[in-house]
Order: sequence, then structure tokens, then C-alpha cells
Amino acid sequence: MRSTLCIQDLATGAVEEVLLTERLIEAPNWTPDGTSLMVNGDGGMFRVPLDAPALVPVDTGHAVVCNNDHGISPDGNWLAISDSTGTGGSCIWVLPVTGGTPRRVTAKVPSWWHGWSPDGKTLAYVGRREGEFGIYTIGVDGGAERHLVSGNGHYDGPDYSPDGRWIWFNSDRGGSMELWRIPVAGGAPEQMTGDDRVNWFPHPAPDGRSVLYLSYEPGTEGHPRDRDVELRLLDLADGSVRTLLALFGGQGTINVPCWAPDASRFAFVRYACEAD
Repeated sequence: MRSTLCIQDLATGAVEEVLLTERLIEAPNWTPDGTSLMVNGDGGMFRVPLDAPALVPVDTGHAVVCNNDHGISPDGNWLAISDSTGTGGSCIWVLPVTGGTPRRVTAKVPSWWHGWSPDGKTLAYVGRREGEFGIYTIGVDGGAERHLVSGNGHYDGPDYSPDGRWIWFNSDRGGSMELWRIPVAGGAPEQMTGDDRVNWFPHPAPDGRSVLYLSYEPGTEGHPRDRDVELRLLDLADGSVRTLLALFGGQGTINVPCWAPDASRFAFVRYACEAD
């Protein structure tokens, strides 16, 4: 498996290939200062400086089975990871963004991190409780989790709007996998897309104008890797959708928040088989 870490300019559509590696890397985050990207690979975390791209290991202490659900706090000081080392399922931890000893946040597993609140005080995540997937929030210091929505089917990818009013997520609660949002204060979910494609991982832009997401071909089950997919943009002013890029990717391409701080660019990973 060959992974290419890329950046697309929203205005021009130009794609910059930042880093090519023969290892599997996934799910880029952009640091709030705009200087680096963060990815996972082989159970570890890596920082990629944009001025000298390379996979620089981040010390995650005992957490050596990190998955692709991770992200950086709005102030740039903390890294949330999802790791299953010794917990029997994915668990959310927080550690200094430069590396260090992880502190456990979620008591219940499995829990997969997906979003920081804009004020940095709350985390949004997916949990599976008594066999049902749902969307939850919890204070960054831990404590009781707050249930927002769950039910039959799948729920994934919760990410905050930049004004902190909404949590976006994807779900097949309506029959097909579409984008939804729910008020942070609680309430009824609102469906935001409706087409024949399979839509995952909504990421509101930092300027609040649009939502980036991953779109699979009709009939796709789950969110597999190694598929022909599209990166699409939902315009929140008029509800229109446009395809930004078609690529070979899927799981790992944009699982977590990936926008540049100024909303002008976003990071993603494309994949290629070794024979390609």
C-alpha cells in the first residue's frame, strides 16, 4: 500500500503532494498554527512539518494501537487520540501535542474521537453502547458522557460547526448514509444531504461557509479503503454540492478534521496499490 499525503487549494483546485510513503498513513489533521499536519500509521502518531515533510514520530506513551480518530485542540496544545491498548476497545485519551503521557478521558469503550468544541472544553465522539452506535460528548477532563442521538444503524464522524452550535455527523438512520446535524444543546437531528451516494465524515470549514465530506459510489457498504471516491463540498448558503476531486481512497482519506486554519485548503490521503 502506497500513501500520498496531499493538500488541495479550494480556490484553484490545485493538489500538492506533500509526502509519499510506502507505509499506510491516515487521517490528516492540520495544526492551528498552520505549520504541520498530524497523521497516524502502524499504531503510532506522526507530525509532518510542511516546511520539511517527513514522518516525525510523536511519543504517545503506552498507547501503541492508535487508530485514525485523532485531532488537535483549538489552542494547538493537546492531541486527542483513540487507542485500544489494554482497554478492550477504542478509548479516548488526551496528551500534549508534542508527545507525553496520555490521560484517559472516556471510561466506556468503545469510543472513537472525532471533534473538539471550538472552546476546547468538550469532545464529540462515536460510542457503541449496548449494541447501538450513537453520538456523545464529554468534557475534556472526563466525567459523565452526554448522549445526543443513537439508534438502529450506524452513526459516525461527529464534528463541531465553528460557531459551536451544531454537531455534524453521518448516519443511515433515514435508510441511506447521509450527512446530518444536531444542535449541541440537544434536539432533533436534521438531514443535510439526500442523494444516491454513500456520504461520510462531514467537516465544517473554519469559516462556516461549507462542509467537506467523503462520498462513495452508490451501494457501498460501510466506509472501506481502496475505493473510487469523491471529496465533495456542501455550500451552506444555498445547499448546493460540488465535487472537488475524484480519487482512490476511502477509509483514512479524511476521517477527522482536516481543514487549514484559514479554510483556504484541506489535507487528505490518497492510496495506490503497490502494483500501480
